[in-house]
Amino acid sequence: MKKTGLVVPEILLPNTTDYSAWACIACDQFTSEIEYWRELESKVSGKKTTLDLVLPEIYLDDKTEERIEVVNANIKKYIESGVFKTLKKGFVLTVRSTPFVERRIGLVGAIDLEEYQYSQKSSALIRSTEGTIEERIPPRLKIRKNADVEFPHVMILFDDENREITEKLYENRNSLEKLYDFDLNMGGGHISGYFVPDYENVLNAFSNLLNEDRLIKKYGFNDEFAFAVGDGNHSLATAKAHWEVIKKTLNDAEKETHPARYALAEFVNIYDEGIYFEPIFRFINNVNRADFIKGLTETVKGDYQVFDGESTTDYKVGTALPDSIRSVDAYIKEYIEKNGGVVDYVHGESNLEKLVKDNANSVGVLFDKLDKADLFKYVSNKGAFPRKTFSMGEGVEKRYYLEGRRITK
Repeated sequence: MKKTGLVVPEILLPNTTDYSAWACIACDQFTSEIEYWRELESKVSGKKTTLDLVLPEIYLDDKTEERIEVVNANIKKYIESGVFKTLKKGFVLTVRSTPFVERRIGLVGAIDLEEYQYSQKSSALIRSTEGTIEERIPPRLKIRKNADVEFPHVMILFDDENREITEKLYENRNSLEKLYDFDLNMGGGHISGYFVPDYENVLNAFSNLLNEDRLIKKYGFNDEFAFAVGDGNHSLATAKAHWEVIKKTLNDAEKETHPARYALAEFVNIYDEGIYFEPIFRFINNVNRADFIKGLTETVKGDYQVFDGESTTDYKVGTALPDSIRSVDAYIKEYIEKNGGVVDYVHGESNLEKLVKDNANSVGVLFDKLDKADLFKYVSNKGAFPRKTFSMGEGVEKRYYLEGRRITK
């Protein structure tokens, strides 16, 4: 059996009857919409919730250190008070519906961080699909280095055109133990989970995807590319950075089994009907709107659109999407360094338009969407896309924190 980097975990679930309060959206969502987080806080106040155990990125400010201390204290309190129960080794099959898709099938498992690299051009079994912003790792690392439990919002893609793994498990789901079945808060849809104890068959099925003839046919050469990180790249990069620190303190035997070597994630077939790619837009605030747009359109010759608060204008010359994004991002960075301002990354055209309309000194830049069928071949041949190229669906469709895993001895 070929090595894929997939690992069978011991998963933690909460001892609670209110899963709707327990699960909350990924921390890197709605980073310009404080109203979302205030409403969520109100909904789950006084209840067992993963919101106590993560740090939403909207709160990365001068009080970040204090917030991190609270998060880590909450994790310890939850452990000591018996909030968690541990499943035996196995996977969790997830079935998610959202306001936008009828069904998305996933499999919660773990990866071996030794088999993951987030460099722009990698030949690892597990690779990033987008560029990694190194400066976004330290705040997350401060949480992880003192945390006993991880809660992932990482979604990892695999390339199974024949739909022989998660889809087969879904067909047989009624023979599996149902772990949870509930409505997600804040309009996130519905999710159910089933325990998958027969993990050897699953591991074999993923191993079969690395058949040499198949890989040559798909990518043009024998590229053993098992998994692509779709969402949560920075969280996974943080786990990797944490492991690189930890393993320096271990002997060879300890390195093989230490729980920090592994990271929990949800694995989804890129051909799943519930997976679709949406572009990520740039929201540039606290700038001179006219000056910014003039410089952008004169400097950057690519394929993008600009929203000025009233109308959207196309600027398209036939440039490839990755090149257009790199050029726009370079201009934004240079402009802010010279003139001030801030940039945020926004999902959804209506969300972007609202933000620009509500802020007179702002601009929105939009891009076309990426065809998901191109992702694995592009990354295999050319490496990662520019950071924040695409989002897998809308903000409310992101993975909610639900399953956990111990990362300390």
